[in-house]
Amino acid sequence: MKLQHKLVTGVVTLMIGSMAFTACTDEIKFGDSFIEKTPGGTASLDTVFGSAEYTKQFLVGLYVLQYYGLPFKNATEAPWSVSYWNSKMDAMTDCYQQHFSGGGAFGKYYGGLLSSADIANTDHPLISYTHDFVWEVVRRCYLLMENIDNVPGLTDAERKNMVAQAKCLIAARYFDLYSIYGGLPIITHTFTGLEGTYNIPRASAENTANFMVGLLDEAIPDLLWAYNGNTIETDAANNVGRWTAAGAMALKAKILLFNASPLYNADQGYYGGTTQAEKDSLVWHGGFKQERWQRALQACEDFMNRNAQEGNWYQLNQATATKPAPEDYRQAYRMGYIYQGSREIIHCTRVTGTTSNKASYQWANFVGPFGTSNGPFRHSYNPTEEYVEMFPWSDGRPFNWEVDSINGNIGGKTGQLFYKWTVGKVTKKEASRDPRLYENAIVCSQTLSLNWTTGKPEGDVYELWVKGEHEGTDAADVDEKTGEVKVMEKDLGRFATGYGVIKYYLGQEYFGKYTQWVYLSYDEMLLMYAECLAQCGQLEKAIQQVDVVRARVGMKGLKYGQAAYKGDKSTLPDLNTKEGLVEEILRERACELGMSNNRYYDMIRYKRTDWMTKKLHGLITFRMMENSKKELIPNNNPYIGTDKNSGVKEPSLFSYLKFEIQNPKRYLWDFQPNDPEVLKWLLMPFPLSEINKGYGLVQNPGW
Repeated sequence: MKLQHKLVTGVVTLMIGSMAFTACTDEIKFGDSFIEKTPGGTASLDTVFGSAEYTKQFLVGLYVLQYYGLPFKNATEAPWSVSYWNSKMDAMTDCYQQHFSGGGAFGKYYGGLLSSADIANTDHPLISYTHDFVWEVVRRCYLLMENIDNVPGLTDAERKNMVAQAKCLIAARYFDLYSIYGGLPIITHTFTGLEGTYNIPRASAENTANFMVGLLDEAIPDLLWAYNGNTIETDAANNVGRWTAAGAMALKAKILLFNASPLYNADQGYYGGTTQAEKDSLVWHGGFKQERWQRALQACEDFMNRNAQEGNWYQLNQATATKPAPEDYRQAYRMGYIYQGSREIIHCTRVTGTTSNKASYQWANFVGPFGTSNGPFRHSYNPTEEYVEMFPWSDGRPFNWEVDSINGNIGGKTGQLFYKWTVGKVTKKEASRDPRLYENAIVCSQTLSLNWTTGKPEGDVYELWVKGEHEGTDAADVDEKTGEVKVMEKDLGRFATGYGVIKYYLGQEYFGKYTQWVYLSYDEMLLMYAECLAQCGQLEKAIQQVDVVRARVGMKGLKYGQAAYKGDKSTLPDLNTKEGLVEEILRERACELGMSNNRYYDMIRYKRTDWMTKKLHGLITFRMMENSKKELIPNNNPYIGTDKNSGVKEPSLFSYLKFEIQNPKRYLWDFQPNDPEVLKWLLMPFPLSEINKGYGLVQNPGW
């Protein structure tokens, strides 16, 4: 039986000209028609690798097939992950609920209908084993490595650098699958397509990790630490998105973090230990070893030490104001991940379409401050109440609804859940929560935009109360005669949970720019370092790394926050224990790294099936007003328009009501966390069609 054809055919057709992806700014000069003969011939190889210029363009063509984490295409063909019909990983976590019934989240995940059947070639996990160009990248990288010595006009340094980039590309594409499938077949060379049979079984999870790490270790010496020079070969403008030594070292740390995590590094396989995949150590390591955490910690320290030697090129983007306000911290956080020249970004991928309405970049077009005002909001990844409550108060105190609420109102009768209004001659309004909240969720009373240059709030505010200008009845409706509240939770409702997503939606200021997907970043490195330190018993040093991340947005440290907490401190995670501190680090990662797949990764690598099975909630906000008796009564009307035009001050009185998400209710909520039906979702199913090819692929437990 043959391995899937995308691996074993001869010269794979170069799908460069027709792809929507890009990573580097080199001009791509050829497409499908560049191949002169059918796959298996030699003319194509001779032509592609007969010129230094064409070989460099071939390498650019490998970059176009990297993973890009924002669905932007109305398509069902490969790459599977970029189609908005297939949903994002974040929608499978406790942080977001996608309200688009046509998306993959609704049926396959929320409805529990995902299978290994690969019916009509459409039933794939969110990153597909066969339909995300992983194996195309692997094969083409080996083609480059096997032919690079014959290319005229390249220096030895150029050859080594190009091979190193190819090894990073292979390692990254392997990680994209390893993170959701476990051990993989290890490919070390190209195939002719003439072999009669193939025996390429799944490697163990640990051997797969070691294979990726080995490629990266080989690549690091031949890569620049960063593209920070002033020549075409070394500057950022011409090389943004290329793999660097920093990117390779960061990816190595991330791989080893996975390798050391409880999913793989445990005393028993997650499904009970009796399945073939568990017996063969394909989905775990056969036992726990603390040395795996030490190895991951060393990789983090190696990165930090090298970065220090390189003048701390990679660093957190900081607020520049002398006395930063909350919006200044928001701006620092925002520009850290979105700005093309950010020194916070270690590796990124991009798409060619910009955020203009005429582009193919649908992520922005289907939701956002500058999206079509009437939808369709196919990217309604609505934040949940559980996610919003992960964000502390602005001084760092943990948020707790029961402790901080009075009769459903936050801060007394004024209901100041997100902002504090101080009434005087001039009413002062100040954000009351972690600045990162407003960059990961649109909340009630948040301004429509921040000025791109100054970071100052501009324009009207989001009216996310019942019948407000923006939310309308997305979350709930009220019968004006009876006062009855009806949960609506609309399909395609931009604010169906009472909140809206804002990550990567940045208003007119970024309209028309190339929007990068941040694959690896310095804030993630700091939090990986903190986690490894905690797992190795260095708790104080771990807290220091977390506090660096919090300080960037003006919040005090973890210990201060807990000390200032107003409730029962015994209910908080114990920072003096490894388990308690890791729990806080996972929460901090959710706040810092929203919409980046990391919450999904954390869920599976820590086997947090309790996150999978807990029921999630939205929030209904009611605009309130005082009547003649100084009683609070509902005011179910928009502010923009009549009230604003009449000189009424911006609403500042609110009441809240949580509701359980039902559209749809997730399938796994009916099970206990340790039920096999839940446990199987820790790793994704391989397509049955691939298993039946007989080259050694073993199915994951439960599928």
